[in-house]
Amino acid sequence: GAGGQRGGGETLNFEFETLNSKPTRIILLGAGRVGGAIAKDLAREANFRVTAVDARRETLDRLAAETPIATAQADLQQPGCVAEVVAAADLVICAVPGFMGFRVLKEVIEAGKNVVDISFFAEDPFALDALARERGVTAVVDCGVAPGLSNLLAGHADARLERLERFACYVGGLPKVRRWPFEYKAVFSPLDVLEEYTRPARFVEHGQVVTRPALSDVELLNFPGIGTLEAFNTDGLRTLLRTLNAPFMREKTLRYPGHAALMRVFRESGFFRTDPIEVGGQSVRPLDVTAKLLFAQWQLQPGEEDLTVMRVIAEGEAGGRRLRLTWDLLDRYDPETQTSAMARTTGYTCAIIARQVASGLFDRPGICPPEYVGRVPACFDNLLSEYERRNICLQERVVEL
Repeated sequence: GAGGQRGGGETLNFEFETLNSKPTRIILLGAGRVGGAIAKDLAREANFRVTAVDARRETLDRLAAETPIATAQADLQQPGCVAEVVAAADLVICAVPGFMGFRVLKEVIEAGKNVVDISFFAEDPFALDALARERGVTAVVDCGVAPGLSNLLAGHADARLERLERFACYVGGLPKVRRWPFEYKAVFSPLDVLEEYTRPARFVEHGQVVTRPALSDVELLNFPGIGTLEAFNTDGLRTLLRTLNAPFMREKTLRYPGHAALMRVFRESGFFRTDPIEVGGQSVRPLDVTAKLLFAQWQLQPGEEDLTVMRVIAEGEAGGRRLRLTWDLLDRYDPETQTSAMARTTGYTCAIIARQVASGLFDRPGICPPEYVGRVPACFDNLLSEYERRNICLQERVVEL
């Protein structure tokens, strides 16, 4: 690349070499709504050869009809299947459901493959850190919008401020049109949504980790272009509890006002319980019945528009001044590509970081939550410019306190 400085001939030669270099083989595990957005984004890259792997043939056929990728039908829950399908990969992207995410990630790392993961599993990803280092693997986990972009901003703020005092993230995916009774549609896995409503929320106060019930501490916030939304506690800090040394940290989920109270009624009435109860001689889990009834109503219909809303606030000291850094994100369904705002903000973030790993721009070995990526100025700048190319608008404000 440096040869380009010594005259046009060498620049042409360098470009020619790049065009003829070996293509980067990317294996995408999981071709659902977000996985599909990742595949379409990466397939635009001339030097990438993308193969999508999924258990559902119709999902793969639909994706292959829309974008120039290869497909492979496989059940990733079968022993040895993951190692087999990633064997030829230069880079793997995990977009499988959360319940199988940790095991799939472990098998990808065991295969010695660099990986970017958005599967949002409950287990601690750092349990795989020693294995990833031993295999020389760069494994970026939680690489969506939140966790994901929110962590990138946390890492960036932590590097930019000499002392980070407060971090707060407010984030939600919502239907554009509010419809009674839920005024909500699940823009990612509905089971993962219900998990957010039941898992106790951990955050940090005065340097101590404290736990509160999910759906608690409801507050109303105003967002330009949308209006008033409610924010409530959810367990979204995840790796930041370990990687960020800020005495005050919290994460809250955003919904249209009234949703949290409704979900608390469901939860306290036992509808989200996972222990079986007997009904008419049959043993059933209440959560399975609830899921069956709710998911039909929570599905986004084809062409139905959604929004992703996020506000991240970081406060601290730099150069003897106390500063508040605020980032606001409002993204909308793209009718041209028929891509939901959640698939855009989650999938494109993942695709951008995948490019950074594939190119060697980010190459730290081990388990790497996105805050590690956000601490690298070149990676953060690249993310912002790539967002701009995709019409994802992240607005930053800096105020002296």
